[in-house]
Amino acid sequence: MSDSVIIAKDLRKIYKMGDVEVHALRGLSTEVFRGEVVSIMGPSGSGKSTLMNIIGALDIPTSGEYTLDGERVSELRDDQLAAVRNRKIGFVFQSFNLLSRATALANVELPMRYAGVTKERKARAKAALEAVGLGDRLHHRPTELSGGQQQRVAIARALVNDPAILLADEPTGNLDTKSGVEIMQLLLNLNKDRGTTLVIVTHDPEVAAQTQRVIRIRDGVVEEQP
Repeated sequence: MSDSVIIAKDLRKIYKMGDVEVHALRGLSTEVFRGEVVSIMGPSGSGKSTLMNIIGALDIPTSGEYTLDGERVSELRDDQLAAVRNRKIGFVFQSFNLLSRATALANVELPMRYAGVTKERKARAKAALEAVGLGDRLHHRPTELSGGQQQRVAIARALVNDPAILLADEPTGNLDTKSGVEIMQLLLNLNKDRGTTLVIVTHDPEVAAQTQRVIRIRDGVVEEQP
């Protein structure tokens, strides 16, 4: 079996806006290996958000092939994409996306509810929160937590189904400098301790410098590295 957890071949994505065709991806090819920490960078309009949506199984390419953890994703229906997202991808967003009225524990349980897990749900959610240093905040709601703590809850939620990849979109973007440093360290430690494959979409050179490799996108393709 290949060590590549993400394989993108000749991805093209065309959006129709009235009579105008927008070519967001123009034959992009790249891959990410299991256990890697990779950042994706590119200027506004480069296609990095489109690529992130395809990698995250939120969208499919107009043409080309995308394989995630050995599964061909580029031809799936919406319901199949949803199943892949829940099984294989953990998402961490800039804005945390937590349910404001739910406790940290309940927020982390959510992906398991969608996956139909009932038996060990609470124990797994508790273990995930302990892994991100929030074992003493299980019953706190988001409004009772700092920004850095909310992002830790989001990371615990992303990890709880043991996904093939953790996809983080500007994970430090809404945090102060100290919290941002702590969250990056936490993500890197998860990679080191658990072998989690990390794909981080960022515009921050300091974040990208901490990853093992930078995939730079421009005009819908991967820029050739010198």
